[in-house]
Amino acid sequence: MEDKKVTDRVRNFYDEVGWQPDETGMYQNASYEDLRPVSHEYIHRCHMRVKRHLAKQGAFLLDAGSGPVQYPEYVTYSDGYKKRVCMDLSIVALVEARKRLGAKGEYVVGDISRLPFKQAAFDGIVSLHTIHHLPIYEKVPAYKGLFRCLIPGRSMVTVDGWGYSPLMSFASRFFPRVERILAKKNTKGQNLNNPAADPEAEKQDLETKALHQARAGTFVQKLDAQWLKSALKGQLPFKILVWRSVSTHFLRTMIQPEWGGRFWLRFLYCLEEVFPRFLGEKGQYPMLVCKKPR
Repeated sequence: MEDKKVTDRVRNFYDEVGWQPDETGMYQNASYEDLRPVSHEYIHRCHMRVKRHLAKQGAFLLDAGSGPVQYPEYVTYSDGYKKRVCMDLSIVALVEARKRLGAKGEYVVGDISRLPFKQAAFDGIVSLHTIHHLPIYEKVPAYKGLFRCLIPGRSMVTVDGWGYSPLMSFASRFFPRVERILAKKNTKGQNLNNPAADPEAEKQDLETKALHQARAGTFVQKLDAQWLKSALKGQLPFKILVWRSVSTHFLRTMIQPEWGGRFWLRFLYCLEEVFPRFLGEKGQYPMLVCKKPR
């Protein structure tokens, strides 16, 4: 697929679908996340992992592929910075980001594979769920381009998903059985309480359908840990840590309030803190941290 076609496809998707609010006021892109109360604490703590690797203060923080800066945790990344530079292909995303950041932000329509910034311009850089929209031959140049824009002694953090996760591949064997149990439970609850559809089950079903439609609607190319380590070796200093080890499908299926969901997510978070490198490579969502030498 030609570069321009990929770029146009990604931009059009987010302008027309991804950053459009639904009837609840949430963006359609929120279908990628598990926003149920049982998962809230875990999701929050995973989001905050990014901030610990950034300089606490500085002049400019680059948010490459910022979207609308949709979660409250994302907003806090630039708390100690004078300005947050939000760059995105989608003008809709930048309009929404301005609503959250106002004068704190600078807003640039731009492509992460062709950064319009000078060398060593930023005290910190974040790029969340963006590089997976690039074709394979543009991924390494994108990492190198971000690194070029970083001030020596400072760090950048990128988050994306693996195309193949050994941990989730193993866990997925149990999904059909658990989903059958949940379906029976929901059906039984409807028969006992109300012949109408269960609102929570219906909402999860709609979110799952939206997730599948979103995946089909834009260009995504995810790879694995072995490819990334090989491709970036000798290009820039980096370490792969865990951002979140489990997928949204895992959370919605395996984590249920009545099954001690909060307890198990706290336990999982502790495991991720103890084994960040292992679960960064074997889990679903890695966090790439690069610190530029002085």
